[in-house]
Amino acid sequence: MSENTTEVIVGTGVLAVAVGFLVFAMGATSFSTGGDSYPLAASFRSAEGVKIGTDVRMAGVKVGTVTDLSLNPQTFRADATFTMKNDIEIPDDSAISISSEGLLGGNFVEVIPGGSPFNLEAGGEIEDTQSSVSLITLLMKFVAGDGDE
Repeated sequence: MSENTTEVIVGTGVLAVAVGFLVFAMGATSFSTGGDSYPLAASFRSAEGVKIGTDVRMAGVKVGTVTDLSLNPQTFRADATFTMKNDIEIPDDSAISISSEGLLGGNFVEVIPGGSPFNLEAGGEIEDTQSSVSLITLLMKFVAGDGDE
């Protein structure tokens, strides 16, 4: 009988750890049911390193997530759609760029707020974009000696 009690206690502990991990994972990934964010769009020359689920940050703080990424067949640019938290209002003259976390880190989308008194509406587009910079291309230019002497 003591073996059954031990098995129940261990099983309950494992189940509690699993539920705790699930709650932590949902909080760490900002999992939500919707309704607390609004969509915005931007068009990049190159969206290298960005994928669905990539963080959108402002001043280093996560304020949104990339929700769609596709190639525009007319302009041959990468069209990105992302969500922003409802309590974050973006001026309509803001810029957006693809930044790197470091040499070995991943990329994220950074919003650089403008100074306009008017804000972007839901579904609006940020016009001023800066594409990702390929570290490999920069290293190859340095090694090959392309540039000013």
